Amino acid sequence: MKLKSILVGATMALTISASASAANYVRYEQNGTTSWGEIVGSTIHQLRAAPYLDGTRTGSSVQRADVTLKAPVDPKLSFMTAFNYSSHKKETFGITQDTTKKPGLFTVPVGSIIGPEDAMVRPKGATNFHYEAEMVVVIGKRAENVALEDASDYIFGVTIGNDGSERDWQANDIQWTRAKGSRDFNPVGPHLVTGLDYTDLDIEGRHNGVKSQGANSSGMIFNFNYMVHYISQYFTLEPGDVIWSGTMGDTGPMQPGDTYEITVEGIGSLKNRLVQEK
Repeated sequence: MKLKSILVGATMALTISASASAANYVRYEQNGTTSWGEIVGSTIHQLRAAPYLDGTRTGSSVQRADVTLKAPVDPKLSFMTAFNYSSHKKETFGITQDTTKKPGLFTVPVGSIIGPEDAMVRPKGATNFHYEAEMVVVIGKRAENVALEDASDYIFGVTIGNDGSERDWQANDIQWTRAKGSRDFNPVGPHLVTGLDYTDLDIEGRHNGVKSQGANSSGMIFNFNYMVHYISQYFTLEPGDVIWSGTMGDTGPMQPGDTYEITVEGIGSLKNRLVQEK
């Protein structure tokens, strides 16, 4: 894992530890039971607990083709970051002057999270549902009042997320909870990966196979280390909690039957279809 210096606000350099070992984890369902596992090739080695809770292998294994993948996260808190790429502020909202001084932090219900093999659902009455390509980090240990220089120690791994957003509700509701956190809005997966330099990963989104978004995580205004530091000043982060990166560039509407696929360097691809609530 490469070392990279990160600049946040004032000139403060941080480094990502090169000691982290790379591993790929999944949550999966088989015969009505959901388990954590470490995936190696096409084999999933079952774990006794979540990997960020020091889950060890049970000795049992299954083939990837024989299970359904669930979201590789199981949080109590899900924090999102608004306006965290200058390109998104400009291209989607027409904000050309960057005056951001603090992260645009908000939370969504964890019930909005679905897995990589689930469909996103556009609710009745929704007509302007957009995709948002994002990265998601998972907290590995309890975090309160974390110093910026220590923040990377609290991040266990990284995965992919699609922050489904109903733009009309977002514009007209006083709060964004409904627009961003309704049931079945937010796919996450397919893998939770450790050992990546999450400050320097390429992200690409494709709407019905056509590229519509692209950036590198180095373009985040407030990177994940800063977000852990910032959030932990006010909220207690527990193992398994998640923080979303915010999206880049312009987004666009999805119609029922459309697909959106997000690829992140070193993790893979998350592809979900949108369906209409009946």
